[in-house]
Amino acid sequence: MIPQSFIQDLLNRVDIVDVVGRYVQLKKGGANFMGLCPFHNEKSPSFTVSPTKQFYHCFGCGAHGTAIGFLIEYSGLGFVEAVKDLAQGVGMVVPDQQDRLPPAQRAEVQAKSLALSEVMTKACDYYRQELRNAQNAIAYLKNRGLTGEIAAKFGLGYAPDGWDSLRTVFHDYDAPALVEAGLVIDRSEEEGSNRKRYDRFRDRIMFPIRNIKGQVIGFGGRVLDGGEPKYLNSPETPLFQKGSELYGLFEARQAIREAGYVLVTEGYMDVVALAQLGFPQAVATLGTACTPVHVQKLLRQTDQVIFSFDGDTAGRRAARRALDACLPHAGDNKTLKFLFLPAEHDPDSYVREFGADAFDQQVRDAMPLSQFLLNEVTQDNDLGTSEGRARAQFDAKPLLQAMPPSALRLQIVRGLAQLTQTTPAEIEALFELVQPVARKRAAPPRAKRTPPIGLERQMIRLLVAHPSLAVGLDQAALDAVAQLAPDNAAMLTQLIEVCHGLGETANFAALAEQLRGVGSDFDPLIAEIAADTESDLDAARLELAGAVRQTKMQVLKAELDRLAISGLATEEARIRYRELMQQQEQLRRQAEVETTLR
Repeated sequence: MIPQSFIQDLLNRVDIVDVVGRYVQLKKGGANFMGLCPFHNEKSPSFTVSPTKQFYHCFGCGAHGTAIGFLIEYSGLGFVEAVKDLAQGVGMVVPDQQDRLPPAQRAEVQAKSLALSEVMTKACDYYRQELRNAQNAIAYLKNRGLTGEIAAKFGLGYAPDGWDSLRTVFHDYDAPALVEAGLVIDRSEEEGSNRKRYDRFRDRIMFPIRNIKGQVIGFGGRVLDGGEPKYLNSPETPLFQKGSELYGLFEARQAIREAGYVLVTEGYMDVVALAQLGFPQAVATLGTACTPVHVQKLLRQTDQVIFSFDGDTAGRRAARRALDACLPHAGDNKTLKFLFLPAEHDPDSYVREFGADAFDQQVRDAMPLSQFLLNEVTQDNDLGTSEGRARAQFDAKPLLQAMPPSALRLQIVRGLAQLTQTTPAEIEALFELVQPVARKRAAPPRAKRTPPIGLERQMIRLLVAHPSLAVGLDQAALDAVAQLAPDNAAMLTQLIEVCHGLGETANFAALAEQLRGVGSDFDPLIAEIAADTESDLDAARLELAGAVRQTKMQVLKAELDRLAISGLATEEARIRYRELMQQQEQLRRQAEVETTLR
C-alpha cells in the first residue's frame, strides 16, 4: 500500500497540464487549458484542465479527476502503475510496504530500468532510420499493402544484415545494458564460440513493442529471406514480460474506445495490416498464449474483447487457452467472444479477399464465451450416452469453477444441464458451485445522507475547494461543527480530519484523490467544484471565517435560549449566561472588522 503522504507529495510535484498534454492537444483558454475530450467523441472542445486545481473536467460527459485518475482512465493503468508512472517522471521513488528493498536499492533498480528504457529508445530510432535505406524491407512492406504512414505509426524499422550493426549507434558495444535489454547476445563464456558478442536481430523487419505508456520495451523481428525463425521476439527482460504485454495496445487505445471493442489477433503483422485496412482496434499477444493478465489489461480498456483465431487445429488450441484465461474475469457486464476464420485465412488475407464489410460481419457474429465453452465440453463427447454426458460434465467442472458467481455462469449451467439431461441444481451441487454460508443477520442499509444546505454546505464546499484552510480552524470551530445536525456534523468532521491529515500544503487534487476511497458523498461536490472557475484563496478564507462565525453564533444562541428558558435559577447558570453573551459580542465585533476588510 502506498502511503497517502506520498500520494499528496506526488500530486504537489506533478503538473496535470503536462500529464494530460502527453495525450490530448491542449490550448490555453483563460486560466485553464481546453481540448477535445479523450473519453467521448466531440467536435467542439469541452474538456478543461485546471493548473491551479490540478484537476481535469469534461463538461460534455462529466469525466473528472486528478493526474492519477487521468492515467487510470485513459491508459488503463492500475492505481499503483499510474502512481509509479507519475513518480518516475518527477524523480520520486515509490515506497511500497510489501517491497522489502531498502530505499537506496529500490532507487538503483528504478535507475537501471530507466537506463534500459533509454537503450531501447535509441535502438528503435536506429532501426527506423535504417529502414529508409533498406529497399528489400521497403519492398516487403509495400507488397503487404502497408503505407509509410502506417509504418511510421507503429515505428517499424529494419535491423541490417550484420553481426554487430548496433556498434554504429552504441559505441560501447560491450556495455552490459545491451545484453540486459535483449539487443545483443553474449557468448563470451562459451567455449568454442567463434563470435563472442553479436546482434540478436539481423536482416529483419523490426516491430517495436511498447508498453501502455508508449515506452519501447522490446522488439519483434520478421525475417525477410524465408529463414527461421520466421518471427523472433526479445527475450524477457526487466522491462519486458511477454505474458503481460500486448503488441499494438498503446497505438490502439483511442480506436478501441471509438469501436467499443478490442480485437485480439495472433501476430504483429495482423495488427499492422488490420490498422491499414480500417480496423485499428486490433492487438496481438507476443508469441505466447493469452494469459489472465492480458485479459485483465484488455478489460481495463473496454467491456468487449473479441479473440480472432485461425480455424485450424492450432487456432483452436490457442482459443481454448484464451478461454481458460478469460474465465476468472468473465462477468455479467463484460462481453468475451471468439472469432474463427476459415483455416486458409488470417485477418489480413480475409479482409483483402472478402472486404472490410465481410470481416466486420464476422466480428459481429463472433461466438460468445458461453457458446464456445459449451461447444468445447460437448463436441468430442457422445451426448446420446450416459458416459458421454458424464464426460461433458467432467470437462465442464473446472471451467465453471474458474468463473466468479454471476448470472452468466448460471446461464451456462442451465445450458449444460439441458445438454446433459440434468438440472441446474444437480450440476451446482455436483460441481460445488454453491458454497453453504452461515446465516447472518443482515446489516441495516446505510441511510443515505441528506445533502447539506445553508452554512453546512457552504463550509464543506469551501474546504473541498481549499483544503489547506482546515488547518486554521480552532477548537471552538470544531466544537461548533459537532453541534450541527448529525449527518452534516459527521460529513464536516470527516472532511476536516482528512484535510488535517493532508496538512498546510493540501490542494484540491490531493483531497479529491484522498476522498475517492472515503465514499460517494463528496463526489457530486467534487464534480461541481471541478467545473467551476477557480476561487481566490484569501476570499475563500474570509468566507469560511464568516460561515464558521455564523455557526458559532447559532450554537451560542441555542445555548442562551436554553439557559433563558431555565430561568437562570442558579449562580452557575447566570455565570455561564454572561460568558456566552461576551462570546457573542466578541463574534459580532469580529464580523464588523471583517466587513471593513472586504
